[in-house]
Amino acid sequence: MDGFKKRLNESVQLRLSVTLSLAILLVALLASVFAFVSAFEEAHEQQDDTLRQVAMLFDRQQMTLQYPQGPAIDGDDEESRVIIQYLGDGQHATGATDEALPLPFPTTLTDGLSTVEVAGEAFRVLVRSTAQGQRIAVAQEQDARDKDARESAWRSLLPFLILFPVLLLVVGDLVRKLFRPIGVLAAEIDQRAEQELHPIQEQHLPTEVRPFVVAINRLLARVAQSMDSQRRFVADAAHELRSPMTALSLQAERLAATEMLPATRERFDPLSRGIERGRKLIDQLLSLAAAQSTSERAQTRLSVHELYRQVLEDLLPLAERKQIDIGVDSPQDAHVVFNELDLFTLVKNLVDNAIRYTPAGGRIDLSVQATPGAVHLQIKDSGPGIAGEEQARVFDPFYRSLGTDEAGSGLGLSIVKAIAERTGARVELAFSDPAAQRGLCVSVWIPEVYPAP
Repeated sequence: MDGFKKRLNESVQLRLSVTLSLAILLVALLASVFAFVSAFEEAHEQQDDTLRQVAMLFDRQQMTLQYPQGPAIDGDDEESRVIIQYLGDGQHATGATDEALPLPFPTTLTDGLSTVEVAGEAFRVLVRSTAQGQRIAVAQEQDARDKDARESAWRSLLPFLILFPVLLLVVGDLVRKLFRPIGVLAAEIDQRAEQELHPIQEQHLPTEVRPFVVAINRLLARVAQSMDSQRRFVADAAHELRSPMTALSLQAERLAATEMLPATRERFDPLSRGIERGRKLIDQLLSLAAAQSTSERAQTRLSVHELYRQVLEDLLPLAERKQIDIGVDSPQDAHVVFNELDLFTLVKNLVDNAIRYTPAGGRIDLSVQATPGAVHLQIKDSGPGIAGEEQARVFDPFYRSLGTDEAGSGLGLSIVKAIAERTGARVELAFSDPAAQRGLCVSVWIPEVYPAP
């Protein structure tokens, strides 16, 4: 019960459904009572009219009375039958029950309708004076009259009994349909990616919900403006730092070519590596800012094999330094429609990560496969892989898996995720060797496949 009260307090839809149902129930009860009483009284009035019509028929056709002495006629219902007798004959009634006629009605009854108790039974009696001056009594048992009136009244309630549950179902369905746009709106917002901050369409929404949607759109606009400012700041800062870091790198290269004492060389090498890491970080920050930018980019039809060749040309020296066997493991090419710089950046970061985390003498395979509706790019390495609980976190900026000694900025997979979300691609991580739980297999699905000519 407490759970229902909590849901009732928290749910406008449930509160509205319950309130309308209670209102319908209350109105239905009042209408049912009114209909039952009205039908009951109307049945009594019709029964009284029947007594009047019988009395007028007796008078109009100048009938005579003969009280039955023999057995009852077949089909004669003693309870519901209408009795006619001369009022004065009540003095000569011989029976003490209502089975024999005439009945002992009081001769003092006035003309009109009245309820009289005779022989322990209540009778509704109409007394009328005929044109010949005789007074007749037309009567019927009150219990039979009440029974017929109740049956008629209950029959009048049948539409309420049928329509009430139907009306509750209609109201419940109507309330659900009225609140359905809110559920659709919530699902639409929930399915959005982090970078999708465009306004929500409000034309198809009810008027009562539009102010809420307008407020959300204003909030989205402020968030988008804030994120754009943050991206511009990161890009501007990285761009401003690139020139002095490049100068430092050049100076370090020149200094490395000069004669140094062993102690000086020992101190210089960490400095040179730090400068190189800083330059690499600045380049990655610029790449991340570019990947998160919402500006439109030109798309062209690209060969995946050709793109792999360009990436390997850039990164092959790193792989050779670690004696890693790296190459393309799929003979069939595939073509996609994509921005060339975006796809190059995406693949290069994945291959760069694979080279960094694959131990010396390892293996890296690049492959591509055309599937219905998408092209499947895959980069597999023989490194340590990424544990399942970390596979979602490695896409966060600057996050690096624990237990790895490889130096890096932690931005590579963040750049991949930003490009994938902006372009509609899908990225999944898995183990290259699921049985041994080792090696990283990165799969990228890009929509709109164009077969190689």
